[in-house]
Amino acid sequence: MKSLSNQSHFIVGLFLAFSVFTLSCSGGKILLYPVDGSHWVNMKVLIEELHSRGHSLTVIRPKSSWYITENSPLYTSITIADEISESDNFFEEYLLKVIAIERGDASGLSFLKLQVDLFSMLSKAHYIMCKMVSAILEDKMLVKRLQDEQYDLVLTDPALAGGVILARYLKLPLVLNVRWITTGEGHFAIAPSPMSYVPLPGSGHTDKMSFTQRVKNVLFQSFTFFQDRFVVGPHYDVLIDKYLDYKTDIVSLIQAADIWLMRTDFVFEFPRPTMPNVVYMGGFQCKPSKPLPADLEAFVQSSGDHGFIIMSLGTLVKSIPADMSNDIAAAFASLPQKVIWRHLGDRPSTVGNNTLIVDWIPQNDLLGHPKIKAFVAHGGTNGVQEAIYHGVPILGVPLFFDQFDNLIRIQEKGAGKILKLSEFSSHTFGQALRELLSNTSYRTNMQRLSSLHRDQPMRPLDSAVFWIEYVMRNKGATHLRSEFYNMPWYSYHSVDVLLVLFTVVVVFVFSTVAIIRYVCYKTCCKRKLKNE
Repeated sequence: MKSLSNQSHFIVGLFLAFSVFTLSCSGGKILLYPVDGSHWVNMKVLIEELHSRGHSLTVIRPKSSWYITENSPLYTSITIADEISESDNFFEEYLLKVIAIERGDASGLSFLKLQVDLFSMLSKAHYIMCKMVSAILEDKMLVKRLQDEQYDLVLTDPALAGGVILARYLKLPLVLNVRWITTGEGHFAIAPSPMSYVPLPGSGHTDKMSFTQRVKNVLFQSFTFFQDRFVVGPHYDVLIDKYLDYKTDIVSLIQAADIWLMRTDFVFEFPRPTMPNVVYMGGFQCKPSKPLPADLEAFVQSSGDHGFIIMSLGTLVKSIPADMSNDIAAAFASLPQKVIWRHLGDRPSTVGNNTLIVDWIPQNDLLGHPKIKAFVAHGGTNGVQEAIYHGVPILGVPLFFDQFDNLIRIQEKGAGKILKLSEFSSHTFGQALRELLSNTSYRTNMQRLSSLHRDQPMRPLDSAVFWIEYVMRNKGATHLRSEFYNMPWYSYHSVDVLLVLFTVVVVFVFSTVAIIRYVCYKTCCKRKLKNE
């Protein structure tokens, strides 16, 4: 009987192995057009997995790239000259302005100037991207090389949409590694987004909005419209007019992608409408922790029962103002926990003996350590997803872009706290940390999110790779794509239908009134003639 059971297990195992084999896509050729910085961190995770499954990868990178190396065992690179110089510190300059305004001058004029600076920075970033794409398409030898390679698809991050233009020019299927596109959060371009319960990025709202918040949410659409029409869109319009053989716009090209690999999920995101070609892979970069280096492990173990805290403000933040770093260090020094702080600026004068300042931390491995108590973070998507995966509560200090919106979702679920820059001081920072550490509900709620995130039929990374290979096998996924992006706005919103129906009703009413008046007139005339 036991032998029969073993034999049946062997047959089932063989069947499953055969099923996986038949669904795989052997030796595909993928052209990647990534975005640098933290976006590259998660794109590299996909690259590593695709390489391990036997796919051939080519990465197009700018010469000035921070993190995308020219030589790699994972991929072949094509390096393109760009117009970024070492003196172009867009993000650092913008961050310092944000901090100065939030912590000091919060007048309407300062806020308006900050928005102008943001639009200027976005315009320059997209301009540089478009110049890089133009350089590729003007290089006839490079274009012929790309065409001769016969790639199966283009995988790109549409936050800067050069890869979208290139995919359309080469007539290749397009897969997006996406959360942000040229106009903002990706869902708003592809799925119905009712303003009544879907908060716009930057609004700072949850999916439970008051009337005033709903008004603000609708008004925030004007920023998206302005950004698309006047800040970002014109740069891509020039490329489209010059290199594509029909009139369109960059948002329509993004909407036409075969598959959207969305870097979020509904453990983190508020529920909202979606589309069949959107694949949720939130936390795909997360993985079990590995043992720490010996020196870090010794420092962590020295924390005893108090445990330790880690702090990191992400890859883009090189430094923060000295008074702010001194406030942070002083607050840390008052805690019984040990602290590991990734800090690249000058060493604060108030650093306590319990704080270890380093240039780099193995963040995932520290978050997965049993002695971790809290994570002080800026609210970037990667860090938030890793904290969810490992069940570590967050004290969020949002700086710019999507960070406040990310942290609002964590705070709303009771798994963390937000400390705004306008409220920041050594006292408020220390008080928020002590509440996070002493109130066990934050950890309990975050561990519940972790349990929900892990309770899936397959790993998010496996799901992402399956759909990339699906597009290779089927030469696209157009059957999953809605054709709404080909419709003019008045057809999409049925304005033309409503006008026709309104016209029919008006004609019917007027015709009825005219007939009644005519009948009445004839009746009166007949009576008058009889009376005469």
